[in-house]
Amino acid sequence: VQLQASGGGLVQAGGSLRLSCAASGLTFSTYTTAWFRQAPGKERQFVAASRRSGGSTYYADSVKGRFTLSRDNAKKMSYLQLNSLKPGDTAVYYCAATSRDILSSLRMEGTYAYWGQGTLVTVSS
Repeated sequence: VQLQASGGGLVQAGGSLRLSCAASGLTFSTYTTAWFRQAPGKERQFVAASRRSGGSTYYADSVKGRFTLSRDNAKKMSYLQLNSLKPGDTAVYYCAATSRDILSSLRMEGTYAYWGQGTLVTVSS
């Protein structure tokens, strides 16, 4: 299984970016996918997840209403639309996948067996 994240870059506060995660080596529709981020000097934190069952999405409170997670099972792609970006959103963003589908553990880093390499998002003030 491989996950390849892309789409990061430098953007001004208030701007937008679209992150993509290309998956291979798995039946994508049967995997729950998620995005996490890690800011400099901080622990990796949950951003959003899309359940394999029905595709319901869940967001961290800090990004709710600004970020939108979607998936295209046919293309084996996960997309994270980042709008109204703030300097506090600056981080390396990682996509992740798991064959598990337990609601209570969606936000836990340890739930995810597969990780992409990360893409850097820098938001300037």
